[in-house]
Amino acid sequence: MTKVLVVDDDVNICELLRLYLTKEGYEVLIAHNGVKALELFAANSPSVVLLDIMLPGKDGWQVCRNIRNMSKVPIIMLTAKGETYDKVMGLGLGADDYIVKPFETKELIARIKAVLRRYGTPDEKVNAVVEYENIKIDIINHELVVAGKKVEIPPKELELLYFLSSNPNKAYSRDKLLNEVWGFEFYGDTRTVDVHIKRIRGKIEGASDKWELKTVWGIGYKFEVL
Repeated sequence: MTKVLVVDDDVNICELLRLYLTKEGYEVLIAHNGVKALELFAANSPSVVLLDIMLPGKDGWQVCRNIRNMSKVPIIMLTAKGETYDKVMGLGLGADDYIVKPFETKELIARIKAVLRRYGTPDEKVNAVVEYENIKIDIINHELVVAGKKVEIPPKELELLYFLSSNPNKAYSRDKLLNEVWGFEFYGDTRTVDVHIKRIRGKIEGASDKWELKTVWGIGYKFEVL
């Protein structure tokens, strides 16, 4: 049974989500603070995390960062804050989606199913390795190797690089990249893509003259193979 970890200090919201998610066939774990959330996560290996930002003890940002240090499990930020900064912050830390309270339960369940579909099973990603001269991108084992050296890279940066490099010479808009990599329509500033691209370039530029992570002015970005 698919496990969902719900992290929110609002008891009523947690119980409402427990009710609806259980009806959908999920096993639901509940934590009302960040410390308990990390304990439950380590002990139960949930398939997806619904994570509020405003939590006692460790806040949602800290919890998200801690989870990302040990797992690529999908994380949906669940919060009353709707400002663009909070969205960019959550995505930058590795969150996969972002939903603002109050929300429709049907929409939340649809988003849970969407992130689970995107992550799929290991068997579906057996061939998820992209290689060009002096670069290897392994999405299964979460590895980036540049010029023979393993490079540390956050999950979303790796996923963005993998998506572009596995679709070489195709230009994608920022909105399209958000939908393909983060998996949802981002209502607000698309700067998060630019930030991730800049960080990726800092890790791979100069490795080869056979390919380039290129800006396509007026459109977005592409992984150009020469």
